[in-house]
Amino acid sequence: MSSNVHKPAAGAVDTAPVFIRAAHGFVRGVRLLSQACGIFAAGLIAAAVVVVCHMVFVRYVLNDHTIWQTDFTTYSLIAATFIGSPYVLMTRGHVNVDVVPIYSGRRVRWWFALATHVMTFLFAVVLAVLAYQFWHEAYTNSWVSNTMWRARLWIPYASMPFGLGLLALQCVADLIDLVTGREAPFGITEEHRL
Repeated sequence: MSSNVHKPAAGAVDTAPVFIRAAHGFVRGVRLLSQACGIFAAGLIAAAVVVVCHMVFVRYVLNDHTIWQTDFTTYSLIAATFIGSPYVLMTRGHVNVDVVPIYSGRRVRWWFALATHVMTFLFAVVLAVLAYQFWHEAYTNSWVSNTMWRARLWIPYASMPFGLGLLALQCVADLIDLVTGREAPFGITEEHRL
């Protein structure tokens, strides 16, 4: 984080504008939600690993049929991808190419970061709306998987609009951090430049 974050001295009255305090509260709340999503996504991946081990045991040791394991594993990994996406964005765990921001000046880097945050937000919102429509269609038409398990598809499909909506919220939180100066553009400070 940048060192120019507004922090009142111990015992002093906070004179920051209400909007700034509310924005920082929003960012803290979104970060907590993103961390919870990251933990939940990790749990889904762990559950998928356990179910795959169970499937191997049932199939090859007990020589029995498996019915629900493949569906559960597939839907768990897809849900982990969407629900974990806000955490990945928050921690900058995604793959990025930062050659242009590193070699750009401070002002160009800031505008480039602003444009990137806005485009990412718009992309996440459009995908969330489309995913919601897809989920809603699965829910209202009572779609089920075409396997023996016959899983109700609205349940795993709910992870798409949920995760993408939270990704959009994380984009807003990152945008607030950028605009208020709480974080340097792309996390690159002058001392971290090449």
